[in-house]
Amino acid sequence: MKHLLVLILLFIPFIKAFSLNNTFNDEGKINVIVIGAHPDDADGSTGGTAIKFAELGHNVLFVSLTNGDAGHQSMGGGVLAKRRRTEAEEAAKRFGVKYVVLENHDGELLPTLELRKDVIRLIREWNADIVIGPRPNDYHPDHRNTATVIQDAAYLVIVPNVVTDTPPLKKNPVFLYTQDRFQKPYPFQPDIAIDISDVFDKKIYGMAAHESQYFDWLPWTVGIEAPTGEKERLKWLSSNRERVIAPSVRQSLIKWYGEETGAKVTQAEAFEICEYGTRPSDEEIKRLFPMIK
Repeated sequence: MKHLLVLILLFIPFIKAFSLNNTFNDEGKINVIVIGAHPDDADGSTGGTAIKFAELGHNVLFVSLTNGDAGHQSMGGGVLAKRRRTEAEEAAKRFGVKYVVLENHDGELLPTLELRKDVIRLIREWNADIVIGPRPNDYHPDHRNTATVIQDAAYLVIVPNVVTDTPPLKKNPVFLYTQDRFQKPYPFQPDIAIDISDVFDKKIYGMAAHESQYFDWLPWTVGIEAPTGEKERLKWLSSNRERVIAPSVRQSLIKWYGEETGAKVTQAEAFEICEYGTRPSDEEIKRLFPMIK
């Protein structure tokens, strides 16, 4: 009996991670899953777009493939993992999304077969129309391996004889890469650009839920200190996260929003279409991103 109790306790995090109880089939609803390596990755890359989807009544899931138990200068292990899960739960409320944090160690993520199966299950359970994640060229090995495992899951999500415990999707989702600054082997291509100017402050507020990262760890890595007051912190984070819109992103905004509106956008999130998923037409993109007007 004692050994059985130990086994149950060991598997509680796994059960929690996959207790989505969601296979969305709501007609007219778009199901988006954003997969990052750490609890806060999805928030920073796609938070504004997620808010837009949520405000329109669509379904968004943020996923962290690690528990973030290494990302701090003065704490780590289970204590940090618990703190970061709590931060992710608060961020989910602020963004209007759901958040899943898997129990893989930060800094040790590998694109294993088991992790691929986990990602396939999550994409299928969410009945995803859109899957968003990082590109495979990145400074952090966890980010690179997250991209690899997402690519490996693409297409296989529709194969019935793969991960047979979860029903396959009827159609391969659109897989998208998030914007980054890396130039090799090739620079990011903004196939889709979303105007988040009117929800940028909400995005910053959502990101600020990850206090251990944005106000402790990341400032420490570059030798600076963040403010301590809540208002000062939000203002400081906003000024640090404002992104100058690159000419290529500006052209994408103009394509999707028109010359007049696209030229006025002050904050945007851009995405590159991955060739491994469904290759959407412009009309399909407009349907999948109804905030584009």
